[in-house]
Amino acid sequence: MLLALILLHMLLAAVAPFVGRRWGRATLLFCGIAPLATVVWAATRMEGVVGGAAETSSLPWIPDLGLSIDLRMDAFALLMVALVAGIGVLVFVYAYAYFGDRTDLGKFAGTLVAFAGAMLGLVLADNLLALYLFWELTSVTSYLLIGFEDRKPAARAAALQALFITGVGGLAMLGGFVILGGQAGTFQMSALLSDPPAGTLTNFALVLVLLGALTKSAQVPFHSWLPGAMAAPTPVSAYLHSATMVKAGVYLIARFAPAFAEAPVWRPVAITAGLATMLIGGLRAMRQHDLKLLLAHGTTSQLGFLIVLLGLGLPEATMAGCVMLLAHGFFKASLFMVVGIVDHQAHTRDFRRLDRLGMSSPWRPTMAVTAVAAASMAGVPLLFGFIAKESAYEALVHGGTGGADRWILAGVVVGSMLTFAYSGRLIRGLVSPASAREDTVSAAPAPKRLFLGPAVVLAAISILLGVLPGLLSDFVSAAAGSLDPSAEPVHLALWHGFGTALWLSVATLAVGGLLVVGWKRVEAGQSLTPSWLPSADAGYLDVLKGINRLADRTVAVFQSGSLPAYIGTILFTLMALPGYILVRDTELPELPPVASSATQLVVAVLVFGAAVGAARVTQRIHAVLFLGAVGYGMALLFVLHGAPDLALTQVLIETLSVAIFVLVLRRLPASAARSPWRLGQLVRGAFAVGTGLFVTVFALVASAARTEDPISTGFLERALPEGGGRNVVNVILVDFRGIDTVGEITVLAVAAVGIVSLARAARDAIVGRPEGEDS
Repeated sequence: MLLALILLHMLLAAVAPFVGRRWGRATLLFCGIAPLATVVWAATRMEGVVGGAAETSSLPWIPDLGLSIDLRMDAFALLMVALVAGIGVLVFVYAYAYFGDRTDLGKFAGTLVAFAGAMLGLVLADNLLALYLFWELTSVTSYLLIGFEDRKPAARAAALQALFITGVGGLAMLGGFVILGGQAGTFQMSALLSDPPAGTLTNFALVLVLLGALTKSAQVPFHSWLPGAMAAPTPVSAYLHSATMVKAGVYLIARFAPAFAEAPVWRPVAITAGLATMLIGGLRAMRQHDLKLLLAHGTTSQLGFLIVLLGLGLPEATMAGCVMLLAHGFFKASLFMVVGIVDHQAHTRDFRRLDRLGMSSPWRPTMAVTAVAAASMAGVPLLFGFIAKESAYEALVHGGTGGADRWILAGVVVGSMLTFAYSGRLIRGLVSPASAREDTVSAAPAPKRLFLGPAVVLAAISILLGVLPGLLSDFVSAAAGSLDPSAEPVHLALWHGFGTALWLSVATLAVGGLLVVGWKRVEAGQSLTPSWLPSADAGYLDVLKGINRLADRTVAVFQSGSLPAYIGTILFTLMALPGYILVRDTELPELPPVASSATQLVVAVLVFGAAVGAARVTQRIHAVLFLGAVGYGMALLFVLHGAPDLALTQVLIETLSVAIFVLVLRRLPASAARSPWRLGQLVRGAFAVGTGLFVTVFALVASAARTEDPISTGFLERALPEGGGRNVVNVILVDFRGIDTVGEITVLAVAAVGIVSLARAARDAIVGRPEGEDS
């Protein structure tokens, strides 16, 4: 059934562009059937999965490579399915209200539901290679969604940036998966994590896996793509960049952390990147005037928070990370939807142009939803975000990482203060007077109920779970337990008494409030940032410029247009790699006699002389004739060895080759240019001699390397009883390898037609020349 749900998404994605031509934006509701079916099915399995009975499904693909579509839904995968499919249903409804009548909504709906299916496969995959397949599908579909407004240069550039950064990380992650699979002897993720390998090679693989996860979840220094992706339509931002795609890296780290947290590289990389992202993202959010960009930088900050919690690999932190995953999905998707409503109705997201828009009577419902979602993000009591943050503080207070405990806790608390501050900045931007002198917006049509409805649902969930968090206790405990069996069940509650975590929450609210009140000083302080500090956007552009310069230089060297340079590169590679192995590890076999008769010796001498002549003459036509002589000499050797059929084939091929060469050489200068540089002549000679020696040695070694009886023995035995012929060659050509013979005849026929065409073209060119011109 798991595979059927993914296939349902892909089926709807395939038919959506065709349905969209007739149904228009209703296609979005049609495609919403797939995530809705997923939600319904997952609800029917929730009791069993929470109880510990995982749902599995498997489809063999390439067994010899260990590649199969293994799907497994345990409690943590169910939590991710709730985010992917549950929020997905609301996003499809929201998109239906967001878009007007457009001719390209079928394509948009198909891409969006394809992304949902890929993300569903990612969180359910139990095979590392299958996980990578779905991982890359999310990258490709997100590229199409970010660049949906493909007539806008900003959208195309943002889509390319996201694809480039996440694609490079994905390739690194694939390398890590291959190494881990080789080390563990299996690519099944559940088996690998239950008995993880160790060692230097495993540590290197973990760095590659972390690189893929950090790029996907927009962690420092790979975070520049996420703010740029805000060029996408708001339904895309509400889905991909708050609840799903950016959570893929978090999901991967959550899976691997309990098994590999004690590896030397894991915590330093994950925790450093997470804390840096949480702090830098929070500071950047405090500088934004575009509401959507504010949320984008806030998203990177919150993702850093999640990386810290789930990257620690400690039972209590894992539990808190599961709670925060849900809370973040609810409040961030709701906030993106509200910002999309403001942009859609007021035609601007710059709060400097919004003149108390949230205070007007028609906008009060929208403002109420915004306040609830922003307060949940800030960690205000009676909301689910407060429960999540309180759980995180409680887990970090107990520590478990040694001397780094206090630093990690301090970084998270400071980051949470910034979260409160930019949450307040968002609210202030909607209720404060406009600061712009022109183009201010003081009134705008209120959104329709269906437009606001999905955001209302998410805000209501934040309130319900904030007041009654115990409803999720069993679910979250099972999710954390599926990641780390040592995680003990937890009882989520609004009040746990006075303790360090509570006082940290109070301090967070107090300092965050001061930052909101003193927002002008905060902005002024950030404007003093030294100009020499590197910027992620500037770094990305520098990388692109460097790649382009490297590509230009590489093309200038290796694509110079010089045929000798190309041939020299090929021959050098041939001699340097397999030639080195031949010299190092191979013993020459016993050499056969040069010739078994005087006639063979004479022919061999003639062939050798023709070869030397072809290398020494300067006239191209003479070189071709000498090469033809070498070929005809080989035909004589075949005759002397009793293979007249092979000799006839050699004569035909050689004749065709010489004819083609002659016709082509008519268009080239008569003489071949010699290198005026003495050293260049020596280099060419060295390449020629080296290649000849390599081919000779390789042929001798290959002929002596046979360990099984030659196939010709079987042909000799079967020729008369099965083929009915005493001429073994004829039986092979007609009976045993008849299809190959037909192919060879076809090649000869095509070559003959080509030669005739060239000959006629040459004749016509000669006949058509003016009188007196040399022919």
